[in-house]
Amino acid sequence: MVKTPVFKGSCTAIVTPFHEHGVDYDRLKRNLDFQFENGTAAVVVCGTTGEAATLTPEEHNELVRVTRRQTLGKLKLIVGVGSNNTLSALRAAENAKSAGADAILMVTPYYNKTSQKGLVEHFSYVADRVDIPMILYNVPSRTGIGLSVDSCKQLSEHPNIVGIKEASGDIAFAGKVRSTCGDDLYLWSGNDDCTVPLMSLGALGVISVASNIVPGVVAKLCDLCLNESFAEATELYGKYAALMAALFIETNPIPVKAAMKAMSLDSGILRLPLTEIGQDNRAKLLSVMREIGLNV
Repeated sequence: MVKTPVFKGSCTAIVTPFHEHGVDYDRLKRNLDFQFENGTAAVVVCGTTGEAATLTPEEHNELVRVTRRQTLGKLKLIVGVGSNNTLSALRAAENAKSAGADAILMVTPYYNKTSQKGLVEHFSYVADRVDIPMILYNVPSRTGIGLSVDSCKQLSEHPNIVGIKEASGDIAFAGKVRSTCGDDLYLWSGNDDCTVPLMSLGALGVISVASNIVPGVVAKLCDLCLNESFAEATELYGKYAALMAALFIETNPIPVKAAMKAMSLDSGILRLPLTEIGQDNRAKLLSVMREIGLNV
């Protein structure tokens, strides 16, 4: 069976713009238009950068519906459905399917710290019941548990599991997954700073935080890699490496929301337990942004 990649190039893990009373959908629509106008191929809504853990089920469902209406015919829509409750993930996946999403992104369950057998069954349970392409999300620094190469291989045999967002930062692991699974499990970088090395191993793009503020740069970086212009891609990455690092000076999405605000983009407020960036770190972030020529 030949699987089809959900997207190639740059996918923005988009922030959720909150105000005091909920989600600011007008701001969200402006941010989505900004992405489309600057060459982004897809967006992830309700992901880590979108503060999904603080959304109510009703907010999650409405965010998906609003985003689908705004992106239809423009951007591929991937919906974060990860949970440490498999049935909750299933319900979110069903809503994503009903709303017309192109794919779902499902993170390894956090806090529970299940076994590799439990991980395989967790993802398979949802994939068996919702006919929509699933991208696995491996980010052990956030969840406390990571997929093994063997688990990736087993999951790659499921017809609905099409890829993995690899955010462990372990290039060797990503290479093993790619060589073991091939096109049964397409690879996307989950870290901006790993885009070039992972695309040199066959990744098809990146699910990016930086593209919230520099979508054109990230789109160009991916295009260069897809065209195998890795020397030029490495040079472009070097110009923005400090920015990509600064966007993680505190827990994501604290810095990227601060950066968006500094650029007069609509980022909204953060939800507790996340708080505004510290003044020292804000100064460092803005300094990096000025050095690369961003208007802040």
